[in-house]
Amino acid sequence: MGVTDPIADMLTRIRNAILVEKETVEVPASKVKTEIAKILVDEGFLASYEVLDEDTKAACIKIRLYYKDKGDAAIAGLKRVSKPGLRVYRKKGEIPRVFGGLGISVISTSQGVMTGHVARSKGLGGELLFLVW
Repeated sequence: MGVTDPIADMLTRIRNAILVEKETVEVPASKVKTEIAKILVDEGFLASYEVLDEDTKAACIKIRLYYKDKGDAAIAGLKRVSKPGLRVYRKKGEIPRVFGGLGISVISTSQGVMTGHVARSKGLGGELLFLVW
């Protein structure tokens, strides 16, 4: 049986890998999940990512988690906001700021997946996917 919420599955795999202090985690690949991984790397929450077996059904994203000097993960928390059963949309002025700028919101807009800050600066709203801090 397939996964009903692939983004939540990705976030849960990352959260679980951080809890057991793994260095890497693999998630099934898709365009949206690849964009999410790119955003998290660019914002400094993940060390790197790599798409394996890109043009096959078994394609997956290998994510290297980022840990600070003391062994603490860069990601302290992940919260899925919009779910398949209850989509959450926000206008440009309603996009939340996470912990006063210490975290980010990830939003799916008509111009692609981006952080809430970028969406606000472009004057875009969209589906609020998740928050990370």
